[in-house]
Amino acid sequence: MEALKQGADTLFILLGGVMVLAMHAGFAFLELGTVRKKNQVNALVKILVDFSVSTVMYFVIGYSVAYGTTFFVGAEQLAAKNGYELVKFFFLLTFAAAIPAIISGGIAERAKFWPQLIATAVIVGFVYPFFEGIAWNQHFGVQAWIKAFTGDEFHDFAGSVVVHAVGGWIALPAVVLLGARYNRYRKDGQVSAHPPSSIPFLALGAWILIVGWFGFNVMSAQTLDKISGLVAVNSLMAMVGGTITALLMGKNDPGFVHNGPLAGLVAVCAGSDLMHPLGALLVGCIAGALFVVMFTLTQNKWKIDDVLGVWPLHGLCGTWGGIAAGIFGSKSLGGLGGVNLTAQLMGTAMGVVWALLGGLVVYGTLKWTMGIKMSAEEEYEGADLTVHKISATPDREVSW
Repeated sequence: MEALKQGADTLFILLGGVMVLAMHAGFAFLELGTVRKKNQVNALVKILVDFSVSTVMYFVIGYSVAYGTTFFVGAEQLAAKNGYELVKFFFLLTFAAAIPAIISGGIAERAKFWPQLIATAVIVGFVYPFFEGIAWNQHFGVQAWIKAFTGDEFHDFAGSVVVHAVGGWIALPAVVLLGARYNRYRKDGQVSAHPPSSIPFLALGAWILIVGWFGFNVMSAQTLDKISGLVAVNSLMAMVGGTITALLMGKNDPGFVHNGPLAGLVAVCAGSDLMHPLGALLVGCIAGALFVVMFTLTQNKWKIDDVLGVWPLHGLCGTWGGIAAGIFGSKSLGGLGGVNLTAQLMGTAMGVVWALLGGLVVYGTLKWTMGIKMSAEEEYEGADLTVHKISATPDREVSW
C-alpha cells in the first residue's frame, strides 16, 4: 500500500506539473495576441527560452535556496520514492518560471532580449525562491514569528502572493525603468492606441491558462490524500466572477473579458482551500473589477506602459488574493478558518516589498550596466526582425 501511495502521489504531482507547464503556452499566446504583429515571434521565443533558463537556474540554485535540497547526488538517490522529490521539483519549477513569463508581458515590444534572460536567471535563481522559502518552507522563522504575533501563519495555498503578487510587483519597476514604447504617449498629450494583433490568439492564451490553472491550484495539495474538490470549485467560481465583472465594467471589450477570469484565478489561489464557493465568487468579482479599473488608470492616466497589464492583473489581484484569504477564509464568512486578516496583511506586505526591491535592484543594475531598452529604430522595426531576423508571417510568398 505504501508503494501504491508513493506511485499515486508521484503521478498526481507530475500531472500538476504538466498542466502548469501547459500554462506557459497560455502566457505565450496571451502575449502574442496582445502585442503588435511585428513582435509576435519574440513573444513566443521569450516564453520558451525564459522557461529553459528558469529550469536550469531553479535546478542548480533556486530550489536549494527555497527548500535546502540539492540534486547533486546519485541518480539512485534521486529515484527513491518513485522519484517523487524530482517531480515535486518539476511542479514547483513551473511556478517559479511563471515569474519571468509574467514580467515578459509587461515589458513586451521594447525590451532587449539578452538582458531579460540575465534578469530571469537572477530572479528565478534567488529573488523568487528567497521569499518562497519564507512562505512555504519556514525559512528564518518568519512564519513562526507571524504565528506568535497573530495566532496564525501567513496562508498562501497556491501562490496568490508567492507567485502572482511577487511576479507583478517585480514587473512594476521593470516597466517603469524601461519606459514607454516609442510614441505611445505623444507630446500633444494623446495616447497612441495599440490594439491587440489577434483576439483569437489572445483568447486561446487565456483559455489555456484557465484550464491549466486547475492543476496550478488543485495539485498544490502535492499529495493525493490532500486533494480537495473545494479548491476546484472555488477556482471555478472565482474565474466566472472575474469574467462577468470584467465584461460589465469593460464594456464588452474582449481584452478585458479574457483577462477577467485570469484576475479571478490569481486572487483565489491563496484561499482556494479555505473559502466557501460564494466567497470565492465574490473574490473573483472584486478582482475582475480591480483589473479593469487599474489597467485603465495605469495606461491612460499614470502613463505606465504595462503592455499586458501584468501589474494590475498579477501584482494587485495577487495582493488582493492574499488579503481576501484572511477575510473569506474565516468561519464567520463560511470558510474553514485557521487564518486571520492580520497575518495575511503581514505576509502579503512582505512579499510586495521584497518583490519591489528585487525588481528595482535587478532591472536597475541591468539598465545602468548594459541597457534594457531597444533603440527607437529597433523598436520601429519590431523585435521579430531586430532580434530573430524573421517575421511571424512573410510579406509575400515565394513564386517558385
